[in-house]
Amino acid sequence: GIDIAGKAGQPVVAASNGKVLYAKNMRGYGNLIILEHSDSMVTAYAHNKTILVREGQTVTQRQQIAEMGDSDADTVKLRFQIRHMGKPVDPATLLPPIESQTPPTR
Repeated sequence: GIDIAGKAGQPVVAASNGKVLYAKNMRGYGNLIILEHSDSMVTAYAHNKTILVREGQTVTQRQQIAEMGDSDADTVKLRFQIRHMGKPVDPATLLPPIESQTPPTR
């Protein structure tokens, strides 16, 4: 998984359409959400300040599911993990590249 820095209260959104498998506190992960996207793919979102979904709920891609926080962490961050068939997958290989923060020139 990867740690994504941010500010407390910043929206945490679903990476893809899915179903909420887990939405509560877990030691080491704080307020944790686990989404199932298929029979073999899940994503996890840890250290949230506030969980905005419930177990069994269906979510859509980019839907806000939590607020970023520091539950069971030393700084505000999102710990994002992807698992395929139960094995960790590097999120950087599946996520789109981060767009440049430089505005386009005219």
